[in-house]
Amino acid sequence: MRPRILTGSCCAALVLAGCGGGDGAAALQNPERVRLEVTAPPDGALVEGATVDVRGRVSPERAQVRVLGRPALVTGGRFTVVIPLEPGTNVVDVAASAGGRTPAFAALRVRRDVSVSVPDLAGVPEEQVESLLGPLDLLASVRRGGGILDGLRSGPRVVCDQQPGAGSRVRRGRTVRVLVAKRCPQ
Repeated sequence: MRPRILTGSCCAALVLAGCGGGDGAAALQNPERVRLEVTAPPDGALVEGATVDVRGRVSPERAQVRVLGRPALVTGGRFTVVIPLEPGTNVVDVAASAGGRTPAFAALRVRRDVSVSVPDLAGVPEEQVESLLGPLDLLASVRRGGGILDGLRSGPRVVCDQQPGAGSRVRRGRTVRVLVAKRCPQ
């Protein structure tokens, strides 16, 4: 019975000591970390497109890189992958791993700016302005013109002028200033 206890104690001691100790045990407990650097786009980048090309460097060269869970092409320690973006701010996570090394992680924010074209509001009745701008996430600032006689004229007030002008590309949430009157100046 005694030899089993001694054998079990020796095995436990070897496991706790890291099977021999020395540099091998330290390497198993603290493996070298994968080095990861994202070179593009910069954190906080503002882009207009529906996709962005994420690029960077990784070491060792054999490391595997995933961006938003998508595998990146790694060649000579450089990686690249095209990822889709949602409108607004996107958090892009990057993970790099290699066998026998501690993985590395990075995250960056990329804002996809979706611009819209301002519609032509000339001649549109005042009551319809917000219904035309609302679906585009544009706000209306209405100013009445036409002077004191405008209230005596018959008919609806219509858009006489707008800023920004029709066809301008603007960010969603922007305010479109319109001048309305029953009779527009020529």
